Order: sequence, then C-alpha cells, then structure tokens
Amino acid sequence: MPIYEYESEQDGEVISLLRSMAEADAPVEDPEGRGRTFRRRQSVFGVSTGAGVAPQAPVGGCCPCGVDAGRCGRMN
Repeated sequence: MPIYEYESEQDGEVISLLRSMAEADAPVEDPEGRGRTFRRRQSVFGVSTGAGVAPQAPVGGCCPCGVDAGRCGRMN
C-alpha cells in the first residue's frame, strides 16, 4: 500500500498515512481530535547518488573506457 501525505487546511501540519489507492481521497480523521480538515497533497521525492554529481553515460562510441571504439585495443 502507498503512503499518502495530507496537509491540514487550518495550520499546515502534514501527516502521512498508509492507505489503499481506493481510500487515497477519503476523508481523514484529525489524529489529535481537534476537528481539522486534511487534504491530500502531492508528494515529491528526490534521489541522490551520494557523490554530489549525476552519473554520466560513457562517451566515445561503444567502448566503456571512453575512447573511440576504433582506437581502443579492447574493442579490436
């Protein structure tokens, strides 16, 4: 089941709930019992390689070393 995020219209608090897709837009009960109204919000996520730079595809033909395939000794 997916995790959905809901934001309080009154104070902006965000809660996360594990719900089925069929229940994604069903009303959410205020977990603190204060009568707040929650609306589902678009969740975003990011992915990091840990190195701080995006990985790059090999260049220079089909050889993984980056040298033109015609000049690389591994490809001949």
